Amino acid sequence: MLKKFFSTQDSVALLVVRVMLGVVMWPHGAQKALGLFGGGGFAATMKGMSQGMGIPSFLVFLVITSEFLGSLGLVLGVATRLCALGTFSVMLGAIFMVHLPNGFFMNWFGNQAGEGFEYHLLAVGMAFALMIAGGGRWAVDRFISDLVE
Repeated sequence: MLKKFFSTQDSVALLVVRVMLGVVMWPHGAQKALGLFGGGGFAATMKGMSQGMGIPSFLVFLVITSEFLGSLGLVLGVATRLCALGTFSVMLGAIFMVHLPNGFFMNWFGNQAGEGFEYHLLAVGMAFALMIAGGGRWAVDRFISDLVE
């Protein structure tokens, strides 16, 4: 079972998908975990999402962890399928809890009530591909897969 979890192809395409998804997600996690890039940091995120949005605290913790540490896992290819599942779940949650009422398109010109879900849908698709196929070339998972029987 562990062999299957860590196995992946020697695919450059999966490498690109994995690294790009991780690089795009990390700043969002850094906003929530550290307060970087204009974010509120861990305490403010916990309070805002649990009290303000009604999300249970343990789920908010998983969101922060997924976006911050999970994105680093994606970049390195460590537990790629688990990290991709986290991103997949966070982005689906964002679509259904926040962005769906705003329509498909992003709010490029400021004439919508908020951002649409097109970006989130792309992340869902990328994460799903990684959940299926693994992290590809240069993923730490490939080395772990060789060690487990």
